[in-house]
Amino acid sequence: MGKDARKTAQPKHATVFALTGELGAGKTTFTQGFLKGFGIKKRAQSPTFIIMRRHGIRSRPHKNIYHVDAYRLKKAEQMKVLEFEKILDDPRNVILIEWPERIKEILPKHATWISFKHGKKENERIIAVRSGRKNY
Repeated sequence: MGKDARKTAQPKHATVFALTGELGAGKTTFTQGFLKGFGIKKRAQSPTFIIMRRHGIRSRPHKNIYHVDAYRLKKAEQMKVLEFEKILDDPRNVILIEWPERIKEILPKHATWISFKHGKKENERIIAVRSGRKNY
């Protein structure tokens, strides 16, 4: 693969995962496992009151994982204070967003939506993955 082919294969923006589901459906548990997979040993807490938490990682090509909890937000514009647009524009960032439906108008079309639902058994979950904003 030549130099030019590698440049075009690199993403032009952050990787975004929009995590949907009711309370207790598994969004935070998923995030904890995701962070653990990147070597973050500290247990991830949902940033409900601070809205966003950054975790630096050493996994190339990524630099940061941002965990966003939009539950307390009333308007998507509230993310501007956190310079969310800059975070979205950096291809070295991975962003996990709980309650993304509250800020969906500012989320990129390339976001991957992961839906968590309770199954029939207490610890059973049904997970659906979709690319784009359709049906959310």
